[in-house]
Amino acid sequence: MSFDLPRNVILPVDAIVVRLDPGPHPFAVDNAEAIAKNWQSEIAANPALFDGTVVLLSELAYRDRSLIGRCHAINYSTFMLWRKRRENSGAEHAYGHAMLVAGDNALVAIRMGRHTVGAGSVYFAAGSFEPTDFRDGLVDVDFNMIREVREETGLDLSDARRGVRWHALSTTSGTVIFRRYHVDEPADEIASRIRAFVASEADPEIEGPVIIRHAGDLPDGLSPHMKPLIEWHFANEG
Repeated sequence: MSFDLPRNVILPVDAIVVRLDPGPHPFAVDNAEAIAKNWQSEIAANPALFDGTVVLLSELAYRDRSLIGRCHAINYSTFMLWRKRRENSGAEHAYGHAMLVAGDNALVAIRMGRHTVGAGSVYFAAGSFEPTDFRDGLVDVDFNMIREVREETGLDLSDARRGVRWHALSTTSGTVIFRRYHVDEPADEIASRIRAFVASEADPEIEGPVIIRHAGDLPDGLSPHMKPLIEWHFANEG
């Protein structure tokens, strides 16, 4: 199966069947020495980095409005080397985005903190899938989305109204799986709550909220994959 899905187009997704393989990722096995060497360089440049556990795909396909794939748990140090050697690596990255929609239809994104790998980047609060995001061996994308939003912004989206289905956008840099989460308050109130949370954190992951009010309202630092998501939101109801 490897990687067989349309690129650079937003796809409707009704089911996600991505399994966590208990075995090591071939990329991790084949590049162990280079991973260790690169990690020393990474932490020398940014001592705040933590070698936690994330997952990396070895297969992903789009069939009958379903995403079907396989992934493996890896150390973050492996992920950091893979980011530099992703071409022809036999691996790809997928991640979830809770598209936070305010009561006034504005979108609320975040800007990453200065000490993070994505310092200054703007996207919806998110993080890589981790082993804790899997249920009976299958990824629970909504659990991941809600967990990441809570960790980064303090907002609990457990009871928020969700979009009918997920959507996905796959590019050469990765596959983002996203879903609308509707919150009743206007964007300014949501942003105020996020700023208060950030101010209360000793070591916040994000710099703060970013409000996007229309398709042309593109902030500095916007991650490249975000522009088509923003355009899609303002062009489609729901």
